[in-house]
Amino acid sequence: MSDSDEVTRSAASLTASVLDEEAARQEAQAARSKEVLFADDLLPGVGSEEMSLRDGFAKGGSYTFMVLLALNSLDELEGAAINILGPDIGETFNASDGLITFISVASVAFFVLGAGPMGYLADRIRRGPIVGVASVAFAAFAFLSGIAVNAFMFFWTRFFTGISKANTITVHSTLLADTYPIAIRGRMYSLNAAIGRVFNAMSPILVGGIAVAAGGTAGWRWAYLLLGIPVAVFAVLAFAIPEPERGQWEKKDVLGHSFGSDGDEIPISIGAAFNRIWRIDTVRSMTIGLAAIGFALFPAGSITSFFLEEEFGLDALERGFAVAPSGILIIILLPLIGKRFDQTFRQAPDRALRIIGMLLIPVGILIPIQFSMPNVWLFVIFATLTSTFLGAAFSMIQPSIQGVVPYRLRGMGTAIITFFMFAIGGIGGGLLSGFMQNEWGERFAITFLTLIFMPLGGWNIIKGSRAIRRDLSLVVEELQEEQAYFDLVAAGTDIPVMQVNHVDFSYGQVQVLFDVSFDVAKGECLALLGTNGAGKSTILKVISGLETPERGVVRYHGRTATFASPEIRGSLGIQMLPGGKGVWPNLTIGDNLDVGAYNYRKDPADVQRRKDRVLDMFPALQDRLDERAGDLSGGQQQMLALARVMLHEPDLLIIDELSLGLAPTVVQDLLGHIDTLRAAGQTMIIVEQSLNVALAISDRAIFLEKGQVRFEGSAQELAERDDLARAVFLGKEGG
Repeated sequence: MSDSDEVTRSAASLTASVLDEEAARQEAQAARSKEVLFADDLLPGVGSEEMSLRDGFAKGGSYTFMVLLALNSLDELEGAAINILGPDIGETFNASDGLITFISVASVAFFVLGAGPMGYLADRIRRGPIVGVASVAFAAFAFLSGIAVNAFMFFWTRFFTGISKANTITVHSTLLADTYPIAIRGRMYSLNAAIGRVFNAMSPILVGGIAVAAGGTAGWRWAYLLLGIPVAVFAVLAFAIPEPERGQWEKKDVLGHSFGSDGDEIPISIGAAFNRIWRIDTVRSMTIGLAAIGFALFPAGSITSFFLEEEFGLDALERGFAVAPSGILIIILLPLIGKRFDQTFRQAPDRALRIIGMLLIPVGILIPIQFSMPNVWLFVIFATLTSTFLGAAFSMIQPSIQGVVPYRLRGMGTAIITFFMFAIGGIGGGLLSGFMQNEWGERFAITFLTLIFMPLGGWNIIKGSRAIRRDLSLVVEELQEEQAYFDLVAAGTDIPVMQVNHVDFSYGQVQVLFDVSFDVAKGECLALLGTNGAGKSTILKVISGLETPERGVVRYHGRTATFASPEIRGSLGIQMLPGGKGVWPNLTIGDNLDVGAYNYRKDPADVQRRKDRVLDMFPALQDRLDERAGDLSGGQQQMLALARVMLHEPDLLIIDELSLGLAPTVVQDLLGHIDTLRAAGQTMIIVEQSLNVALAISDRAIFLEKGQVRFEGSAQELAERDDLARAVFLGKEGG
């Protein structure tokens, strides 16, 4: 056999080995992604005892539910007004059917602009005042809608009404979840929806009757003018809603007791919250499903009103009487549906989620049949069936969402789903339906949208049901970790500066960290060791806030920092010296230090104090402040980069690859500075590939291999384990 043939065979063998190993890794990762971490009886709300609705409300009190119920019902009333009065509004402003449909759908879709900020605030501050302020604004802009002088002004009043109404989803739902036990959530949300449906069913008759009683084409204005009064009254009452303990019922269900808050919590960043929530499979599938459904659902109300006027010649009051019966059956059934959901969720949460999707799919057929009926009576019968399926499905969505989203992120979780549903489904559906309505009429528009998008949305929700047990398991794991922290506090144990517990992290579909856990004590120097690709730099990014784990918790001095931004962590004392170039080469040494101290520029005396301190630490820089940083040697540049980081007087100093690309003599000089910091009690995490460097400066070492912790122990113990060092750095077992 020739040398070239041997080389070819060796290359083919190596390629096959690599592909086999990658296939095994992907198979293991896929299996892990479906892994259920805990038995059903440990999952929140699963396997628990049945509770009556009366007992559940007794535990949380009735005030919160009643005030939120009233505001939600008035929202239903206002939301139906434009659907019934659309033709009259269009006639007043001389606007096309398509334009009024777009304004109708867009006014609902403006939820997206209020959902994010309100969800963010709902996770941080008392929620009663948020509801109160938003509801006052809702009342004001509903009133202004009634005095709009043209379609442009009416559009903007609807714009701000939609923003203020966003609290009914993002804030109301989190308040109810934290106030009342898990065992009654299905019935509670169903009762809230049922009474809201009563007002929704009444609204066509009420607003249509007001319009007809006021007389003329502008009679619709009085419906908006009068609606603001009761909303304002209940908005004032909302300020007195008591603030419940966040996540108290999950804690009690999983742990048997509630342990309160962990004190002064670190603020949650929007980016980190989104990253964490979007990685919850149940939420992601439900969000995509609801966004698809929005294309069909949001235009339907306005299209119905125009269809009834043009097809059957009904005026505002007659349209009200035609639409009102569609909600009667669901009003009767919702309490039974809520009870059934609670029972099913306790037994099999995945089946409860599948029911939601299965209820939505038939709507894609029922709505086209409804709009093909030859008379009003048959139209109403099919509208009733459609409304029943939709009402049953949507009453179960909120309790499902609140169960899988971490309690600290409930507001943002609801906001994300709302954003995609309204921004994609609402606005997209409004534009598409408006175009189709003007070109081909109401019947074609609604038939096309529902046939395509309703089954697609239902299928996505069914698909997501497979992940709900694992998502609930992750909630349990976070609660248990939090309980472990409180146990440490109760025992009087010293709390580590940094705790990393059960962290998983992936870049796209490739998981790189697997259940990584370790801690760093005050004054300790911890070395993270491993080959390239072991996950060392990734775990540093998780600690510093540059990346958000899909599972696990990061604590800083006992405070949850998992969802804090890098800027917040930096201000709290977590500072990192990244690997590679760490200076601005075209600036002088002095300018590099000035840029590093930019955060403290408002206090020149403090800036000078910090600079003097680091120049005392690194005297070699003292007489070279006017030299270009790019003219320094590699070791001197690394020294300047370290000096720049030390300007922030870090509580936790993180160094990534200190010795990378440096000569041994230069490394020895840098190690002297690190050793000085260590002697002064500086807490440090240092990533190194050089075993000798790590052992020279660390108190304790952790070996990472393929994203998993393979060894954790003292540096001295590591030095005595030649076999372990060979296994990690050479990729094979030593003898």
